[in-house]
Amino acid sequence: MVEDKTGVLLLNLGGPDSTEAVKPFLYNLFSDREIIRLGPRFLQKPLARLIARRRAGKAEGYYRQIGGASPLGRITDAQAEALEKALNHGGSKFRVYVGMRYWHPFITDAVKEITGEGVTELIALPLFPQHSKATTGSCFNELARAADALKGKMDISYIQSYPLHPKYIQALSETISDGLSRFTGVDRKEISILFSAHALPQKFVDEGDPYVDQIKATIEAVSHELKLESWSLSFQSRSGPVKWTCPETEETIKKLAAEGVKNLLIVPVSFVSDHVETLYEMDILYKKLGSELGIRVERAPSLNSSPAFIEALADIVLDAATGGKD
Repeated sequence: MVEDKTGVLLLNLGGPDSTEAVKPFLYNLFSDREIIRLGPRFLQKPLARLIARRRAGKAEGYYRQIGGASPLGRITDAQAEALEKALNHGGSKFRVYVGMRYWHPFITDAVKEITGEGVTELIALPLFPQHSKATTGSCFNELARAADALKGKMDISYIQSYPLHPKYIQALSETISDGLSRFTGVDRKEISILFSAHALPQKFVDEGDPYVDQIKATIEAVSHELKLESWSLSFQSRSGPVKWTCPETEETIKKLAAEGVKNLLIVPVSFVSDHVETLYEMDILYKKLGSELGIRVERAPSLNSSPAFIEALADIVLDAATGGKD
């Protein structure tokens, strides 16, 4: 039976809510030693501050082109509101909160709010369908540290991933169908599909991180659902000199152009919410590249607060709340 005071914490990395927030956001990101090790521990924060200062100007330019801020916070709040409504439709009593790793509202602040409202049972739901220690892992570690300070006052269930959840696959399939419909008058066989995921340091994959395998499993399930005959997978948003997962999205677009592709649908497979990766990289950078190469580039909409995605999240939460496996 679901407890009367069951909390659900939506976890994401966060995004700057103004151009002034870009530098501190980047500092918080590069200070996370669990995913980025900048030399000896005592140098982590000074180097993070230096990198943030050097990159802030260029990043601020990206955010200006998408409205001056990331919409991630607003979108996550909308997801939380919709999920809470869906969960409580049948009379259950859930309270949905939002916790971000690198910007407001921070995970630590969310935990304080949760405990202040008397929640003793908490379900941690990452907005990353595919698990990686760089995303889900970092959020979970921060949540565990915040909860430890409470000395056992809260029982937390951690939903690790849901790359093959049927309703998530259905929601993603719907956005792809929406994207394909934008090519009015074009035969579906003439539209190439490129799934683009956030890049991950190759070292993580070599050490057993399941992210890439789960991305591929999601794509296979969606391909079966939509009867896709072919597709490509690439990775975007690299930063730093380390080796990243490949192929890179820009290079893949160039390769497809050389093969004669004229219509390309990009699917943001590891991104459930609009952020700089979708609104700037995909909608501006990749569309411009496509235009230069003679390719029409469209993007499948992000899931955001689509009813199908919220329904998927509700199922995942209810399964966890009643003791099922995610």
